[in-house]
Amino acid sequence: MSAHDILAAARDPVAEAVGTGRIAGAALGVTTASGDRAVHVAGHAQIDPIEVPLLRSTWFDLASLTKVLFTTPAILRLVADGRIALDDSLTAAIPDLRQYDPSAPERRLTFRQCLSHQTHLPAVEPLYTYGQDPATLRAFILQRVWPAGPPCYSDINFMLLGIAVERLTGRPLGDEPLAPGLSLRPDPAQCAATERCTWRGRVLRGEVHDENAFALGGAAGHAGLFGTIDGVLDAALGLLQGTALPAEALAAIRTRQSGTRTVGWEARHDGWSGGDACSAETVGHTGFTGTGLWIDFSRGIAWALLTNRVHPTRHRESGIAELRRRVGDLIAGACA
Repeated sequence: MSAHDILAAARDPVAEAVGTGRIAGAALGVTTASGDRAVHVAGHAQIDPIEVPLLRSTWFDLASLTKVLFTTPAILRLVADGRIALDDSLTAAIPDLRQYDPSAPERRLTFRQCLSHQTHLPAVEPLYTYGQDPATLRAFILQRVWPAGPPCYSDINFMLLGIAVERLTGRPLGDEPLAPGLSLRPDPAQCAATERCTWRGRVLRGEVHDENAFALGGAAGHAGLFGTIDGVLDAALGLLQGTALPAEALAAIRTRQSGTRTVGWEARHDGWSGGDACSAETVGHTGFTGTGLWIDFSRGIAWALLTNRVHPTRHRESGIAELRRRVGDLIAGACA
């Protein structure tokens, strides 16, 4: 089937979510490994305090898609260049990690463990409440005695990886080169709005929604990337075609490190965000703002659903979890 036909099979639930006001705006896109592409946009980039229509060229705050479209590729390229190995400890790049305690467990964490969320670090910490000086917050992250717990999906893992990238490249994350359609400094006038933030006292548009990423300077290993629907689909196409990363790096993101995780990505499992109809060779990731990307390597197809479901507030039920799964099932079903 063509990308247009596949997209058509999944448009209705997106249109319904926007039409009923559960989600302000959405862009749904499909690409096949051959490069055939189709995109559907609906709704508004902003409704508070003014209405701004959503366009195909609208930039979305990708939130945790930063982990897979920015930080994971950056680490894997450094591995391919021989700067580090996946099973090196983070101290290979950050020798001052927990520097006052040589036996600290954080000093034994590896890049692979952080990429696949197999560490003792907590899911999240309200770092922004401790201050807004990026250098001091980075130092706090490195020297904090983190509480131990079972492995979980953790923003802290990727904050550490972001710091490692900065150390190894010698430049701030905000200065890293990016492909067209991806940016850490988008034009706010071309962005979808996210939340009316009670902490910052304004509707956020073109500045990162994630409070910790904002306090860290706007770009961090776990959040800060913005993208258009075509920019996200371009990244997915590069992975489908095997041109975006070296072969070993591509194999790493397709190889399970646990029942639910590969290197960087989430692997298909029962009840996950990509639906149940996709193949076992599917990886995906979501972002808190309402974004998501899934790549079915077996079927040679990828789809992205970008929304601003937190606009104007995160404190309401948008139905995004059910919408993601429904769209995934319809897309995979159309390819069957």
